[in-house]
Amino acid sequence: MNAQRTVACPTCGASVPWTPESKFRPFCSERCKTIDLGAWANESYRIPAVEHDEDDEVPPMPPEK
Repeated sequence: MNAQRTVACPTCGASVPWTPESKFRPFCSERCKTIDLGAWANESYRIPAVEHDEDDEVPPMPPEK
């Protein structure tokens, strides 16, 4: 049983076979890959930062004697 794994293109959702022949994987084409790169360059994708209050910080442990 040799089932071919496929993934969805992150840009357009098309099925992409996960093989060495799919040179733009996980994207279906160079166009979709470029669209995704442009979104990163325009800062459309962001990872939220978690701000911590200084009061929430734990003081360092004193050295052992």
